[in-house]
Amino acid sequence: MTDINGERRFRTAGGVLVAATVAAGLTAGTFYVFACAVMPALARSDDRVYVAVMRDINDVIENPVFLLVFMGALALAGLAGWQSRGLPGRWWIRAGAAAYVLAFLVTVGGNVPLNDALARPGDPAALRERFEDPWVAWNVVRAVLSTVATACLATGLATRGRPARSAPATPRRPTSSHRTPHTTRH
Repeated sequence: MTDINGERRFRTAGGVLVAATVAAGLTAGTFYVFACAVMPALARSDDRVYVAVMRDINDVIENPVFLLVFMGALALAGLAGWQSRGLPGRWWIRAGAAAYVLAFLVTVGGNVPLNDALARPGDPAALRERFEDPWVAWNVVRAVLSTVATACLATGLATRGRPARSAPATPRRPTSSHRTPHTTRH
C-alpha cells in the first residue's frame, strides 16, 4: 500500500525546492550581470551620468517582479530547508538556504544603504566616490553567495530523490570448505 499523503508531500516539497532554485538562480544572474556588464559600462561614464543612471536603476529595480523573485528565493529556500528534514540532500538544501540568507543580508546591509545614500542630493563626484567601489565589492559578494546558494540548492535537488546510502556490505571470506581450486596463469 502506498502512502498517498507522503507522496503528495514529497512532490510539494520538490516543487518548493525547484522554485527556490530557480529564484536563487535568477537573483544570482541579476547580480552577475551587474558585476560583468552594468557596472563596468557605467565606470566609463562621467560622474553626472553615473549617478543619474544608478539612481534610475535603483528606482526601476524596485518592482513587483524583481521583489517577488528576490524575496521569494529567501522564503522558498528557507521552506525547502525545513521540508527537507530526513531526506537525502538536506545538507545541500540547508547550505543553499544559508548562503542565500547571507546574500540577502549583504544586499540589505551593504547595497541598499549605499543606494539610499546615492539618492540624496549632492555633488555627483562626491556621491560616486562614496558609492562606486563599496557597492561593486558588495555586489560581487552577493553574486558569489547567491551563486553558491543556487549550486547548493540544485545539488540538493539532484540528490533528494536518491535513496539514502547504506553501509557497504562486508565481503565474506570463503571458509576452508568453500575454497576454489588454485589455478596458475601462463
